[in-house]
Amino acid sequence: MAKYTPSELADTLKNGLLSFPVTAFAPDLTVDEDAYRRHLAWQASYDVAGLFAAGGTGEGFSLTPAEASRVIRIAVEEAGDKVPVLASAGGSTAQAVQNAQDAEDAGAEGLLLLPPYLTECDQDGLFTHVSAVCAATKTGVIVYNRANAIYSAETVARLAERHPNFIGFKDAIGDIEHLTKVYVRNGDRLFYLGGLPTAETFALPLLQLGMSTYSSALYNFAPEFALEFYRDVRKQDRAAVTEKLDRFVLPYLEIRDRVKGYGVSIVKGGLKAIDRDAGGVRPPLQDLTEVDLADLSALIDAAGVRPADAALPAV
Repeated sequence: MAKYTPSELADTLKNGLLSFPVTAFAPDLTVDEDAYRRHLAWQASYDVAGLFAAGGTGEGFSLTPAEASRVIRIAVEEAGDKVPVLASAGGSTAQAVQNAQDAEDAGAEGLLLLPPYLTECDQDGLFTHVSAVCAATKTGVIVYNRANAIYSAETVARLAERHPNFIGFKDAIGDIEHLTKVYVRNGDRLFYLGGLPTAETFALPLLQLGMSTYSSALYNFAPEFALEFYRDVRKQDRAAVTEKLDRFVLPYLEIRDRVKGYGVSIVKGGLKAIDRDAGGVRPPLQDLTEVDLADLSALIDAAGVRPADAALPAV
Protein backbone atom coordinates (compact mmCIF):
# COMPACT_ATOMS: atom_id res chain seq x y z
CA MET A 1 0.00 0.00 0.00
CA ALA A 2 1.27 3.46 -0.91
CA LYS A 3 2.56 5.61 1.93
CA TYR A 4 2.03 8.89 0.09
CA THR A 5 -1.10 10.45 -1.35
CA PRO A 6 -0.56 11.67 -4.92
CA SER A 7 -0.25 15.29 -3.75
CA GLU A 8 2.19 14.32 -0.99
CA LEU A 9 4.23 12.39 -3.54
CA ALA A 10 4.40 15.41 -5.84
CA ASP A 11 5.55 17.64 -2.99
CA THR A 12 8.31 15.18 -2.14
CA LEU A 13 9.53 14.57 -5.67
CA LYS A 14 9.64 18.20 -6.78
CA ASN A 15 12.13 19.19 -4.08
CA GLY A 16 14.92 16.69 -4.62
CA LEU A 17 16.97 14.80 -7.16
CA LEU A 18 15.35 11.82 -8.90
CA SER A 19 16.98 8.79 -10.49
CA PHE A 20 16.25 5.61 -12.44
CA PRO A 21 18.24 2.66 -11.08
CA VAL A 22 19.70 0.28 -13.64
CA THR A 23 18.31 -3.26 -13.62
CA ALA A 24 21.12 -5.70 -12.88
CA PHE A 25 21.50 -8.62 -15.29
CA ALA A 26 23.42 -11.86 -14.93
CA PRO A 27 25.76 -13.03 -17.75
CA ASP A 28 22.81 -14.84 -19.39
CA LEU A 29 20.85 -11.53 -19.23
CA THR A 30 18.30 -12.78 -16.72
CA VAL A 31 17.53 -10.37 -13.87
CA ASP A 32 20.23 -10.68 -11.20
CA GLU A 33 18.12 -10.12 -8.08
CA ASP A 34 21.02 -10.12 -5.61
CA ALA A 35 23.02 -7.55 -7.56
CA TYR A 36 19.89 -5.46 -8.10
CA ARG A 37 19.12 -5.47 -4.37
CA ARG A 38 22.67 -4.36 -3.56
CA HIS A 39 22.42 -1.54 -6.07
CA LEU A 40 19.07 -0.36 -4.72
CA ALA A 41 20.28 -0.43 -1.12
CA TRP A 42 23.27 1.68 -2.11
CA GLN A 43 21.18 4.15 -4.12
CA ALA A 44 18.68 4.54 -1.27
CA SER A 45 21.46 5.25 1.23
CA TYR A 46 21.88 8.77 -0.20
CA ASP A 47 19.51 11.74 0.06
CA VAL A 48 17.61 11.17 -3.18
CA ALA A 49 13.95 12.18 -3.49
CA GLY A 50 12.67 9.29 -5.57
CA LEU A 51 13.74 6.16 -7.46
CA PHE A 52 11.95 4.99 -10.62
CA ALA A 53 12.25 1.22 -11.05
CA ALA A 54 12.10 -0.45 -14.48
CA GLY A 55 12.30 2.90 -16.25
CA GLY A 56 14.41 3.87 -19.25
CA THR A 57 17.78 3.56 -17.55
CA GLY A 58 16.43 0.40 -15.92
CA GLU A 59 15.78 -1.03 -19.41
CA GLY A 60 12.08 -1.34 -18.72
CA PHE A 61 11.57 -1.57 -22.47
CA SER A 62 13.41 -4.92 -22.48
CA LEU A 63 11.61 -6.46 -19.50
CA THR A 64 8.65 -8.79 -19.79
CA PRO A 65 5.55 -7.70 -17.83
CA ALA A 66 6.31 -10.37 -15.23
CA GLU A 67 9.94 -9.21 -14.95
CA ALA A 68 8.88 -5.58 -14.65
CA SER A 69 6.46 -6.43 -11.86
CA ARG A 70 9.15 -8.40 -10.04
CA VAL A 71 11.77 -5.66 -10.48
CA ILE A 72 9.37 -3.08 -9.02
CA ARG A 73 8.49 -5.32 -6.09
CA ILE A 74 12.19 -5.86 -5.31
CA ALA A 75 12.75 -2.09 -5.45
CA VAL A 76 9.92 -1.48 -3.00
CA GLU A 77 11.26 -4.18 -0.67
CA GLU A 78 14.82 -2.84 -0.71
CA ALA A 79 14.31 0.92 -0.87
CA GLY A 80 10.65 1.70 -0.21
CA ASP A 81 11.13 2.32 3.49
CA LYS A 82 13.77 4.99 2.76
CA VAL A 83 12.66 6.69 -0.46
CA PRO A 84 9.55 6.72 -2.67
CA VAL A 85 9.75 4.04 -5.37
CA LEU A 86 7.88 4.64 -8.61
CA ALA A 87 7.33 2.38 -11.60
CA SER A 88 6.82 2.90 -15.32
CA ALA A 89 4.08 1.91 -17.76
CA GLY A 90 4.12 1.76 -21.52
CA GLY A 91 3.00 0.02 -24.69
CA SER A 92 -0.67 -0.14 -25.61
CA THR A 93 -3.32 1.38 -23.38
CA ALA A 94 -4.28 -2.09 -22.13
CA GLN A 95 -0.66 -2.92 -21.36
CA ALA A 96 -0.09 0.42 -19.62
CA VAL A 97 -3.20 -0.15 -17.49
CA GLN A 98 -1.89 -3.59 -16.55
CA ASN A 99 1.53 -2.11 -15.73
CA ALA A 100 -0.14 0.48 -13.52
CA GLN A 101 -2.16 -2.12 -11.63
CA ASP A 102 0.86 -4.41 -11.23
CA ALA A 103 2.92 -1.50 -9.93
CA GLU A 104 0.30 -0.54 -7.38
CA ASP A 105 0.02 -4.18 -6.26
CA ALA A 106 3.81 -4.26 -5.85
CA GLY A 107 3.67 -1.23 -3.55
CA ALA A 108 4.93 1.50 -5.89
CA GLU A 109 4.07 5.05 -4.87
CA GLY A 110 3.51 6.32 -8.40
CA LEU A 111 3.97 5.80 -12.10
CA LEU A 112 5.77 7.33 -15.07
CA LEU A 113 3.62 6.85 -18.17
CA LEU A 114 5.79 6.32 -21.25
CA PRO A 115 4.59 7.09 -24.80
CA PRO A 116 2.29 4.54 -26.45
CA TYR A 117 4.09 2.05 -28.66
CA LEU A 118 4.93 3.10 -32.23
CA THR A 119 1.66 4.65 -33.42
CA GLU A 120 1.11 8.36 -34.01
CA CYS A 121 -1.18 10.08 -31.51
CA ASP A 122 -3.38 13.17 -31.51
CA GLN A 123 -4.49 15.05 -28.41
CA ASP A 124 -7.86 13.36 -27.87
CA GLY A 125 -6.21 9.96 -28.17
CA LEU A 126 -3.50 10.91 -25.68
CA PHE A 127 -6.11 12.25 -23.29
CA THR A 128 -8.06 8.97 -23.44
CA HIS A 129 -4.87 6.92 -23.05
CA VAL A 130 -3.69 8.79 -19.94
CA SER A 131 -7.21 8.89 -18.51
CA ALA A 132 -7.46 5.10 -18.69
CA VAL A 133 -4.20 4.73 -16.77
CA CYS A 134 -5.11 7.34 -14.15
CA ALA A 135 -8.46 5.63 -13.62
CA ALA A 136 -6.73 2.26 -13.13
CA THR A 137 -4.64 3.30 -10.13
CA LYS A 138 -4.92 5.37 -6.98
CA THR A 139 -1.21 6.27 -7.11
CA GLY A 140 0.28 9.40 -8.65
CA VAL A 141 0.76 9.45 -12.44
CA ILE A 142 3.41 11.44 -14.33
CA VAL A 143 3.30 11.73 -18.13
CA TYR A 144 6.47 11.62 -20.20
CA ASN A 145 6.42 14.23 -22.97
CA ARG A 146 8.55 12.72 -25.73
CA ALA A 147 8.54 10.91 -29.07
CA ASN A 148 4.93 10.38 -30.24
CA ALA A 149 3.39 11.62 -26.98
CA ILE A 150 3.63 15.40 -27.09
CA TYR A 151 0.99 16.80 -24.76
CA SER A 152 -0.41 20.26 -25.45
CA ALA A 153 -0.87 22.65 -22.54
CA GLU A 154 -4.63 22.24 -22.93
CA THR A 155 -4.48 18.43 -22.83
CA VAL A 156 -2.34 18.58 -19.70
CA ALA A 157 -4.88 20.95 -18.12
CA ARG A 158 -7.79 18.65 -19.05
CA LEU A 159 -6.01 15.72 -17.44
CA ALA A 160 -5.22 17.74 -14.31
CA GLU A 161 -8.86 18.77 -13.99
CA ARG A 162 -10.21 15.26 -14.57
CA HIS A 163 -7.78 13.21 -12.46
CA PRO A 164 -6.57 14.27 -8.99
CA ASN A 165 -3.86 11.59 -9.17
CA PHE A 166 -2.33 13.16 -12.29
CA ILE A 167 0.60 14.92 -10.65
CA GLY A 168 3.52 15.51 -12.97
CA PHE A 169 4.90 16.41 -16.38
CA LYS A 170 8.29 15.09 -17.48
CA ASP A 171 9.86 16.51 -20.62
CA ALA A 172 12.42 15.05 -23.02
CA ILE A 173 11.98 17.53 -25.87
CA GLY A 174 13.27 20.83 -24.53
CA ASP A 175 10.97 23.05 -26.61
CA ILE A 176 11.06 26.28 -24.59
CA GLU A 177 7.88 27.73 -26.09
CA HIS A 178 5.96 24.53 -25.46
CA LEU A 179 7.23 24.19 -21.89
CA THR A 180 6.33 27.80 -21.17
CA LYS A 181 2.78 27.20 -22.37
CA VAL A 182 2.41 24.07 -20.26
CA TYR A 183 3.72 25.78 -17.13
CA VAL A 184 1.74 28.99 -17.56
CA ARG A 185 -1.46 27.04 -18.25
CA ASN A 186 -1.06 24.61 -15.33
CA GLY A 187 1.13 26.36 -12.78
CA ASP A 188 1.58 24.70 -9.41
CA ARG A 189 -1.18 22.15 -10.01
CA LEU A 190 1.62 19.86 -11.28
CA PHE A 191 5.30 19.40 -10.72
CA TYR A 192 7.70 19.46 -13.65
CA LEU A 193 10.84 17.46 -14.19
CA GLY A 194 13.51 17.38 -16.84
CA GLY A 195 14.02 14.17 -18.75
CA LEU A 196 16.39 15.04 -21.56
CA PRO A 197 19.34 12.62 -21.93
CA THR A 198 22.00 13.39 -19.31
CA ALA A 199 19.65 15.93 -17.77
CA GLU A 200 22.42 17.80 -15.95
CA THR A 201 23.32 19.44 -19.27
CA PHE A 202 19.97 21.25 -19.35
CA ALA A 203 19.12 21.51 -15.66
CA LEU A 204 19.99 25.15 -14.98
CA PRO A 205 18.09 26.77 -17.89
CA LEU A 206 15.09 24.47 -17.38
CA LEU A 207 14.88 25.55 -13.75
CA GLN A 208 13.85 28.95 -15.06
CA LEU A 209 10.91 27.29 -16.84
CA GLY A 210 9.54 25.79 -13.63
CA MET A 211 11.36 22.44 -13.70
CA SER A 212 12.53 22.16 -10.12
CA THR A 213 14.01 18.71 -10.56
CA TYR A 214 15.21 16.16 -13.10
CA SER A 215 16.12 12.50 -13.39
CA SER A 216 19.85 11.85 -13.13
CA ALA A 217 21.33 8.74 -14.74
CA LEU A 218 24.73 9.78 -13.37
CA TYR A 219 23.39 9.20 -9.87
CA ASN A 220 23.64 5.46 -10.53
CA PHE A 221 27.43 5.48 -10.31
CA ALA A 222 28.36 8.98 -9.09
CA PRO A 223 25.70 9.78 -6.47
CA GLU A 224 27.77 12.32 -4.53
CA PHE A 225 28.64 14.28 -7.67
CA ALA A 226 25.02 14.12 -8.91
CA LEU A 227 23.65 15.44 -5.62
CA GLU A 228 26.22 18.25 -5.49
CA PHE A 229 25.32 19.19 -9.05
CA TYR A 230 21.61 19.30 -8.16
CA ARG A 231 22.28 21.51 -5.14
CA ASP A 232 24.28 23.90 -7.34
CA VAL A 233 21.40 24.04 -9.82
CA ARG A 234 18.83 24.81 -7.14
CA LYS A 235 21.09 27.56 -5.75
CA GLN A 236 21.47 28.84 -9.34
CA ASP A 237 25.22 28.81 -8.85
CA ARG A 238 26.17 29.16 -12.50
CA ALA A 239 29.92 29.09 -11.85
CA ALA A 240 29.70 25.81 -9.93
CA VAL A 241 27.42 24.22 -12.53
CA THR A 242 29.71 25.32 -15.37
CA GLU A 243 32.76 23.93 -13.60
CA LYS A 244 31.09 20.53 -13.16
CA LEU A 245 29.87 20.50 -16.74
CA ASP A 246 33.40 21.17 -17.96
CA ARG A 247 35.08 18.76 -15.56
CA PHE A 248 32.90 15.72 -16.07
CA VAL A 249 29.50 16.02 -17.78
CA LEU A 250 30.56 17.28 -21.21
CA PRO A 251 33.50 14.85 -21.58
CA TYR A 252 31.09 12.10 -20.47
CA LEU A 253 28.72 13.11 -23.28
CA GLU A 254 31.53 12.72 -25.80
CA ILE A 255 31.87 9.06 -24.83
CA ARG A 256 28.09 8.56 -24.67
CA ASP A 257 27.63 9.89 -28.19
CA ARG A 258 30.09 7.49 -29.82
CA VAL A 259 27.41 4.82 -30.32
CA LYS A 260 23.62 5.01 -30.56
CA GLY A 261 22.04 3.57 -27.42
CA TYR A 262 25.02 4.27 -25.21
CA GLY A 263 22.81 6.46 -23.01
CA VAL A 264 21.99 3.37 -20.95
CA SER A 265 25.14 1.36 -21.70
CA ILE A 266 27.43 4.08 -20.36
CA VAL A 267 25.61 4.07 -17.01
CA LYS A 268 26.25 0.35 -16.61
CA GLY A 269 29.80 1.04 -17.78
CA GLY A 270 30.13 3.61 -15.01
CA LEU A 271 29.06 1.02 -12.45
CA LYS A 272 31.59 -1.43 -13.82
CA ALA A 273 34.29 1.25 -13.69
CA ILE A 274 33.68 1.88 -9.98
CA ASP A 275 33.61 -1.86 -9.18
CA ARG A 276 29.86 -2.09 -8.62
CA ASP A 277 29.12 -4.18 -11.71
CA ALA A 278 25.43 -4.57 -12.57
CA GLY A 279 26.05 -6.66 -15.68
CA GLY A 280 25.60 -5.77 -19.31
CA VAL A 281 22.68 -4.43 -21.31
CA ARG A 282 20.11 -6.43 -23.22
CA PRO A 283 19.83 -6.23 -27.02
CA PRO A 284 19.18 -4.19 -29.03
CA LEU A 285 21.51 -2.10 -26.85
CA GLN A 286 25.21 -2.94 -26.78
CA ASP A 287 27.82 -2.72 -24.05
CA LEU A 288 30.67 -0.23 -24.10
CA THR A 289 33.74 -1.38 -25.96
CA GLU A 290 36.86 -2.00 -23.89
CA VAL A 291 38.31 1.27 -25.21
CA ASP A 292 35.20 3.25 -24.31
CA LEU A 293 35.06 1.65 -20.87
CA ALA A 294 38.72 2.46 -20.26
CA ASP A 295 38.14 6.06 -21.33
CA LEU A 296 35.14 6.34 -19.00
CA SER A 297 37.06 4.89 -16.07
CA ALA A 298 39.92 7.31 -16.67
CA LEU A 299 37.48 10.23 -16.84
CA ILE A 300 35.81 9.21 -13.58
CA ASP A 301 39.17 9.31 -11.82
CA ALA A 302 40.46 12.43 -13.56
CA ALA A 303 37.26 14.31 -12.69
CA GLY A 304 37.32 13.06 -9.10
CA VAL A 305 33.76 11.74 -9.17
CA ARG A 306 34.43 8.20 -7.94
CA PRO A 307 32.17 7.82 -4.88
CA ALA A 308 33.84 7.45 -1.51
CA ASP A 309 31.96 4.21 -0.78
CA ALA A 310 32.31 2.68 -4.24
CA ALA A 311 33.63 -0.67 -3.06
CA LEU A 312 30.93 -3.33 -2.82
CA PRO A 313 30.14 -4.53 0.69
CA ALA A 314 30.98 -8.11 1.56
CA VAL A 315 28.21 -10.59 0.75
